[in-house]
Amino acid sequence: MESALGQGEYRIRETVVELLEVQGYDAIQVREVARHARVSLTKIYKLYGTRDELILAALDWWMALNCYAGLAEYSAVPGESLHTALMRVLRPIFEPWERHPGLLVAYFRARASASGETLMSHGIEAVFPAAMAALEDVDLGFIRDLDAILTSLAYGLMGRFAAGEIAVTDIVPAIDRTMFWLTAGYDTVRARP
Repeated sequence: MESALGQGEYRIRETVVELLEVQGYDAIQVREVARHARVSLTKIYKLYGTRDELILAALDWWMALNCYAGLAEYSAVPGESLHTALMRVLRPIFEPWERHPGLLVAYFRARASASGETLMSHGIEAVFPAAMAALEDVDLGFIRDLDAILTSLAYGLMGRFAAGEIAVTDIVPAIDRTMFWLTAGYDTVRARP
């Protein structure tokens, strides 16, 4: 990933991620990023335009490396339950946040910004092939409902964590339990003659 970005751009994104994790979203100042990354302010503004675009690019890059990296290799396992298949897709997306909770708060803030839809659309692009492999024989109506429920649940849990209401380690178990009950209900209905 470093060579694809170029040395300076890699250092910029890495610096932003480090600062987000340690100091938080509001502490990010382009001048400080330039100083820590050993690049000019001009280079940063030429690449990103604004502070928010800089933060979005760094978070998007981090997520591609940490949350979505293994999804390209995902394949369905014959006989695997729908719940297990879905959690094999979802767990690697959400577990990295447990090791980097400061980045989750930053992601939540960035996702709520005017340009935050970019993070969501890149996430959908990364997750869609694996999710559809897990949901290969599933009714389209259930897939739509599952998408609406899961996106709302995940966003709500992230917001509750960012507000200090729950621990970061509460997110994956809540998603796991929800997926269990939703898929168990679907499997029961599907098994009826």
